Amino acid sequence: MNIVGKGIAKIDAINIATGKPVYTEDLAMHNALVVKILHSPHAFAKIKSIDTTKAEKLAGVECVLTYKDVPNVRFTLAGQSYPEPSPYDRLILEDMVRYVGDEVAIIAAVDEATALKAMKLIKVDYEVLEPVLDFEQAEGHSSVIHPEEDLHCNFDIGMNKDLNIVSSYKLEAGDVEEELTKCDVVVEDTYYTQAQAHAMMETYRAFSYMDHAGRLVLISSTQIPFHVRRKLARALKLPASKIRVIKPRIGGGFGGKQTVAVEPFVAAVTVKTGKPALLIYDRKETFTSTTSRHAMRLKVRLGADNDGFIRVVDIQGLSDTGAYGEHASTVFSVVGDKTLPLYNKTKAARFMGNVVYTNKMPAGAFRGYGATQGTFALECTVNKLAEKLNIDPTELRLKNLIKEGETCLTYKGKIIGSSTLDRCIEKGKQLIGWDEKYPKTELPDNKVRAVGMAVTMQGSGIAGIDTASAEVRLNDDGNYTLLVGSTDMGTGSDTILAQMAAEVLETTMDTIIVYSADTDVSPYDPGSYASSTTYVTGMAVVKAAEDLKQQIIEQGARFLEVQPDEVEFNGTVIETIEGSRSITLEKLAELLVLGMGNKQLVGNATYGSPVSPPPFIAGFAEVEVDKETGKVELIDYVAVVDCGTVINPNLARIQVEGGIVQGIGMALYEDVRYDERGRMTTDSFMQYKIPSRKDVGTIRVAFEESYEPTGPFGAKSVGEVVVNTPPPAIVNAIYNAIGVRFNSLPVTPEKVFMGMQKL
Repeated sequence: MNIVGKGIAKIDAINIATGKPVYTEDLAMHNALVVKILHSPHAFAKIKSIDTTKAEKLAGVECVLTYKDVPNVRFTLAGQSYPEPSPYDRLILEDMVRYVGDEVAIIAAVDEATALKAMKLIKVDYEVLEPVLDFEQAEGHSSVIHPEEDLHCNFDIGMNKDLNIVSSYKLEAGDVEEELTKCDVVVEDTYYTQAQAHAMMETYRAFSYMDHAGRLVLISSTQIPFHVRRKLARALKLPASKIRVIKPRIGGGFGGKQTVAVEPFVAAVTVKTGKPALLIYDRKETFTSTTSRHAMRLKVRLGADNDGFIRVVDIQGLSDTGAYGEHASTVFSVVGDKTLPLYNKTKAARFMGNVVYTNKMPAGAFRGYGATQGTFALECTVNKLAEKLNIDPTELRLKNLIKEGETCLTYKGKIIGSSTLDRCIEKGKQLIGWDEKYPKTELPDNKVRAVGMAVTMQGSGIAGIDTASAEVRLNDDGNYTLLVGSTDMGTGSDTILAQMAAEVLETTMDTIIVYSADTDVSPYDPGSYASSTTYVTGMAVVKAAEDLKQQIIEQGARFLEVQPDEVEFNGTVIETIEGSRSITLEKLAELLVLGMGNKQLVGNATYGSPVSPPPFIAGFAEVEVDKETGKVELIDYVAVVDCGTVINPNLARIQVEGGIVQGIGMALYEDVRYDERGRMTTDSFMQYKIPSRKDVGTIRVAFEESYEPTGPFGAKSVGEVVVNTPPPAIVNAIYNAIGVRFNSLPVTPEKVFMGMQKL
């Protein structure tokens, strides 16, 4: 291949690096109203009265909106294909607030200072209610967080809102309890994964205005423009045809911008006033009034025989979705869906549990989407089982892993079409020096080094649900325009999609113009989430390019007055096979838009997959622990990745490195914390620690390519799977170093020090 598989630079890299105006705020009109949100100071309260009189009289204030001024229609902010599995449990504004940071009023003014001054003039009388702050006490709590009768689910997700249960889920194959009695060895443990902030560089923001035709136009830093349009139409009671959503460049999302965080507020102002409006959440609002990763409790039981075959995997979970149910049921189901298939020598497997409401900031989509939490719990328990069986943890996995061409109890006959996970483990062992370093090496100065490992899987798109379309147009000058609805949020997806089109059309990257994510122009795409862009949108691009290529051959043959099977197309020239006649692509493109009986050539395709082929990673960590202070230093992290054919090695490597750093943060640093009143105490980077370059040691990435027969050029996804292995691998390494197991994250120096005192 000439283009695919090459480390081509991102097509937008120079403009972004040199500060060209390409982001939402850059594109806002200078006369846009500044929108600010009054947030709740209480974790759970009823608004008895709200007086906006003084605020509205302030010079420069355009409008102040409360729950009395916006439509009373429930919807979900979750960016998911319709019908969404997330409950419709929100209003734009409501007379009940359910967490500290919930929205109370919308203020629009001529400038920020005026809006903030007006905010202070709003008087709200609250009836404070008892909040539910401990998710383990939520079920059956005397405070019912969603007592409203108009809450709606599109289908049964196991909700019992009177008990604060958002969703119940059970996936089971075989008789777990019976098979456990037959096992020679059974290990079990309970794990806690914390809420984690997305911490993207660009905070949430949106800009809206009315166009010349009276349509609402929204420019938003979003991963899901088509879903945003649908949700605004419902929330504002507008026809979708009256709404246009445009996505400019995005300064990071990590799943957070798969939720409609700020768009309804600016849209409501523009609809009310007819004027352009801009809302930019500051860093504190981004921390406290959007979403985080779901905190979970996961109890794992593994049963094995003395030969080291895992016969039972049983995971029972409880998930904290916070005040609203965005992504509640789907994140929870993925915990089981992306862990139970890993080890397929089982005779019984089960994942079950509940998701509950609490009076904390809502949880939502976050890179890894449940697989991260499930991988931590399962892999920690596999490492524990390996010790009990006295088997090297790498060998235990190699003995039990699902392999290419195999199925598992929960796959219901589906087979794995591609996998090199066994080779990933072998290469990772070699790179980290496993055989020389496992389990630990004592050092001078009361320090010790040790290694640990974990494996993981994810998916590539949502099988049977999400469908992407693509269009490739031959322009009159012989160049191409690629139209897609997916959203490049810094990942380089526009670049790799252009690479795929260029490969099929046998052309160079400079002939491909990429235009993405404008609901008026782009073909439909659910957005960039669920690790779908390379696999789902990519296949749509390949098929659209193939469609266009065939049309080029047919039209070239027509102009040459021969049959299509008598010509060849090499990317620049259509020529008869014997070489007597030819026409350049540029000339053909020119002729096709001149005169009668011609047409501009456009290739179209829509693709949705019945399967979601998993990418795999084997992750290896080497840590150094100071036994006097409890400080853990990550020395080396090795990740060996099977993402099928690597479309762009440079961009794939960056994805892996970035995901590993987020996983390191989850393992050692990051933790969303609340005080006893439900106020978030980690609402800035002064309190919320994310790893810096000095904290992550050496990160090494290698690829073990497989070939996925259902993917474009054999590719699978790589965007999410990368975050999953660091927490269990690092925790395993710490245990090997000091002999203390840590079942809750993050593992801070304080936890390590206190754990060693108990030895």
